[in-house]
Amino acid sequence: MSTVTRTDTQPPALHVADSHDLIRVRGARVNNLKDVSLEIPKRRLTVFTGVSGSGKSSLVFSTLAAESQRMINETYSTFVQGFMPTLARPEVDVLEGLTTAIIVDQQRMGADPRSTVGTATDVNALLRILFSRLGKPHIGPPSAYSFNTASVRASGAITVERGAKKAVKATYNRTGGMCTRCEGRGTVSDIDLTQLYDDSKSLNEGALTIPGYSMDGWYGRIFAGCGFFDPDKPIRTYTKRQLHDLLHKEPTKIKVDGINLTYEGLIPKIQKSMLSKDIEALQPHIRAFVERATTFAVCPECDGTRLSEGARSSKIGKISIADACAMEIRDLAAWLRDLDEPSVAPLIAALQHSLDSFVEIGLGYLSLERPSGTLSGGEAQRVKMIRHLGSSLTDVTYVFDEPTIGLHPHDIQRMNNLLLRLRDKGNTVLVVEHKPETIAIADHVVDLGPGAGTGGGTVCFEGTVEGLRTSGTITGRHFDDRASLKETVRKPTGTLEIRGASANNLRDVDVDIPLGVLAVVTGVAGSGKSSLIHGSIPAGEGVVSIDQSAIRGSRRSNPATYTGLLDPIRKAFAKVNGVKPALFSANSEGACPTCNGAGVIYTDLAMMAGVATTCEDCEGKRFEASVLDHHLGGRDISEVLAMSVTEAEEFFSTGEARTPAAHRILDRLADVGLGYLSLGQPLTTLSGGERQRLKLATHMAEKGGDRLVYVLDEPTTGLHLADVEQLLGLLDRLVDSGRSVIVIEHHQAVMAHADWIIDLGPGAGHDGGEIVFEGTPAELVAARSTLTGEHLAAYVGT
Repeated sequence: MSTVTRTDTQPPALHVADSHDLIRVRGARVNNLKDVSLEIPKRRLTVFTGVSGSGKSSLVFSTLAAESQRMINETYSTFVQGFMPTLARPEVDVLEGLTTAIIVDQQRMGADPRSTVGTATDVNALLRILFSRLGKPHIGPPSAYSFNTASVRASGAITVERGAKKAVKATYNRTGGMCTRCEGRGTVSDIDLTQLYDDSKSLNEGALTIPGYSMDGWYGRIFAGCGFFDPDKPIRTYTKRQLHDLLHKEPTKIKVDGINLTYEGLIPKIQKSMLSKDIEALQPHIRAFVERATTFAVCPECDGTRLSEGARSSKIGKISIADACAMEIRDLAAWLRDLDEPSVAPLIAALQHSLDSFVEIGLGYLSLERPSGTLSGGEAQRVKMIRHLGSSLTDVTYVFDEPTIGLHPHDIQRMNNLLLRLRDKGNTVLVVEHKPETIAIADHVVDLGPGAGTGGGTVCFEGTVEGLRTSGTITGRHFDDRASLKETVRKPTGTLEIRGASANNLRDVDVDIPLGVLAVVTGVAGSGKSSLIHGSIPAGEGVVSIDQSAIRGSRRSNPATYTGLLDPIRKAFAKVNGVKPALFSANSEGACPTCNGAGVIYTDLAMMAGVATTCEDCEGKRFEASVLDHHLGGRDISEVLAMSVTEAEEFFSTGEARTPAAHRILDRLADVGLGYLSLGQPLTTLSGGERQRLKLATHMAEKGGDRLVYVLDEPTTGLHLADVEQLLGLLDRLVDSGRSVIVIEHHQAVMAHADWIIDLGPGAGHDGGEIVFEGTPAELVAARSTLTGEHLAAYVGT
């Protein structure tokens, strides 16, 4: 047999399957994109930059990721597709070379009380198996350590067919770890009776303080006619039986004025009608009542651990599963490393890998028992990332939305390493980002703009980071911007004293926050900034706390309704056309009858996310056709609501449409950097940073504003480098007008611009919670005694 040897040393020709190394986009027209065409390299890190509203999200999320999702849905069976929403194809001519897209966004995790960091990342599942194998005493399978599983016992008879039929008695047991008192929630709720009634009055004197429960209405007739108690007798003089009937009586048939009715005690009645509802969906006055009347306390039976006594009694060494979940994750990882158990070595290795991922990504300060609803947007995004780090999938597209949000400059380097690791596994990584530290690691940069809204939507630059620097685009020009330290700082007009702050990881902190100046509170993620400020300076008299939480309101709410801008606009339309203002409200008389003024028809799919389709009658304009015949300055109401703030500012400043009241509100919106936002955009589609700036614009109009203390939580979130300058100008104007501004912030430009800096640390979690520096930015840079000081010194180039 002869052997064949190769004599040529040329590498084999590139296989045709390896030639698909680009994602090609041709003619994208989603939202404000203007026929965008570009090529994105696969298996590389591509960063999309541009001012807020330039079209980054429209291109990355609404075009690339949306089409990938639509194509994946089409691979399911026809039966499964029948239960899924039919996703519309994005408005784009050609999309080639797409791979499966995994979106890692900043949507906060569900606020289900039983969802924790451990359950959201499957770490709890591994921990439960570990305790079911090694825990002493042995109490049962993994489910016995789960606070989401209740214990069940059942018995009955089963029939076995073996010749003659024979019935066999059988019992069924499932051991769960759920605490029976709080049902795995860790807290028990109680009703404060003093918020339901004033016991010194009788019912007829208006004793009940529950919204809607007046004696003049329907409930009054039921209470007066039920015969269980005297409505003219003060409640404090009721017998035990009468008080029980008023508060707890089970549904009972009664007859009042010849009408058959059902009487039920106050507590079960309000439990069903108010307390069991989603608090965010309630009307403001009912929400305020529920928040007053309901008190939450740590469950006395499980001490807040959510677990049954059996689950808490089973230990590995001296550690129970409740102790393990309460530890900071980095301490739990250290405990695991010392656990030498060859019988479960693969399980410990898998658990160790997951916990090390938390530490590596800068979340080692969290504990597994932390409710997932309390995580910030940035923390939630990083927790989601952990699922993908250990994934064996490659050649997929990971899409990130500003992954550096909420990160101290010290932590951004870790995040960068993580993005590069995902890329090096052979994945395409697409990142929407503003921070120069992350743009700098890109293999490829796509800069959109040049402006926002209708002024954006085009590709201004494609290429390398070096090419971006010299490109002359807004991002290129501002890429190496560095704020300098102020030569003089303002003098405080007073102080806000905080004494003995000990919320979360704070260690009995005493600090004086200067008033009448721009004070910045900083420190690494998890050092205790939010605990100090939000825990010690409650929003109330004289304090306006502006965070990035969702704005309470429905999907019908938009910037025009939220800021009160719609009122002067409606009045202006009504005056010119000689009709009622209510006609120009999509929530009132002018609403399209088909979609009730929503502009879209919502289809609830029960087990899946609902789907919205544009109303065919009004074509999404929300108004009845006859309303659109009325014009102001040549525009109908739907065209005005489609304008951006900048366009509307110009429109309402002159001619027939001149409306000073509307112009003042629009000025404030432009002032906070929301000039690109359209007036009718649903509030549910705004980012956290946009919501915060919208709240700020609204609060700026409040009376007594010159004495207010503004507390802002990371106001630079979602701001382009060029917009940060505008924000600093706004903060200066607020302080110069006599207000006090306290900002929780990581951005070095804001730190450099501060009059006073309070730095927390030195680390995160139990390594933080102390004041490591107080003083001016210049003193911080000169001392370089903290991580923040080192990074700020490098930033200002000293």
